[in-house]
Amino acid sequence: MQVTLCGARGSIPTPDADKLRYGGNTSCVSVELEGGQLILDAGSGIRTLGARVYGRREEVHILLTHLHLDHIMGLLFFAPFFDTEARVTVWGPRGSFRDLRRRLGRYLSAPLSPIEMRDLPAHVSFNEVPSGPWQLLGARCEAALVTHRGPTLGYRITEAGRSLCYLPDHEPALGADLEQAPREWISGAGLADRADLLIHDAQYTEPEYHGTIGWGHSTIEDALRFADRTEARQLLLFHHDPAHEDELLDRLLARARELWVDRGGDAGQVHMATERSRLTL
Repeated sequence: MQVTLCGARGSIPTPDADKLRYGGNTSCVSVELEGGQLILDAGSGIRTLGARVYGRREEVHILLTHLHLDHIMGLLFFAPFFDTEARVTVWGPRGSFRDLRRRLGRYLSAPLSPIEMRDLPAHVSFNEVPSGPWQLLGARCEAALVTHRGPTLGYRITEAGRSLCYLPDHEPALGADLEQAPREWISGAGLADRADLLIHDAQYTEPEYHGTIGWGHSTIEDALRFADRTEARQLLLFHHDPAHEDELLDRLLARARELWVDRGGDAGQVHMATERSRLTL
């Protein structure tokens, strides 16, 4: 399983000079499996990924955690959508009143878009994520609703005994004591249980969080607490706040590693998500 970070920023793209090293594109992670490619979320980072995979003629699946703009804004810039031979399946959370295609169509249509979904040349289908595990490209996929505003999914992808848990927008500490609560009561804990790699929301510092409680995002400290309770083997801090420049993220990573060592872990298990970085599980 090859994991490539195509976008790790939260809320809005930040093409600023002081954010180039960690990257300014919003959430998008490429997962290359033996049977093909899964893409987690379609933030602005999916644009460069689409250019790389255009013309491969392989089956592509896009798994959306939720439909907030920063996670779908890159869809119409995904090059395979404009390849008449491409087959793309978009997966996402169930809706109360509209199916996934109609909900996405509110964005992929006039007046917000010059192109309607029905105009896409590729073979595109839209599926709501099933309630139980399912198979995609030879991998086991699992999804569950997690604590965030609006219907939001977390994902776990398992292939050949290796597991990736993806929780980019997640506030597990909302209404729960991450140190003391039974693990089965903690949002997302089942998906993250002993994952080889946990990609987790770490948007806020503790002072920032005081004014954003209930917005659906985590502090770095809570991401560490969650990783500790779920016994994740590697933690990738993700969904960087648009105001956090590279030097601040450097300091936050150093502090996160100190806190992780205080919990008995190895500093090398904690990383700050960096656009264009590639990991092998």
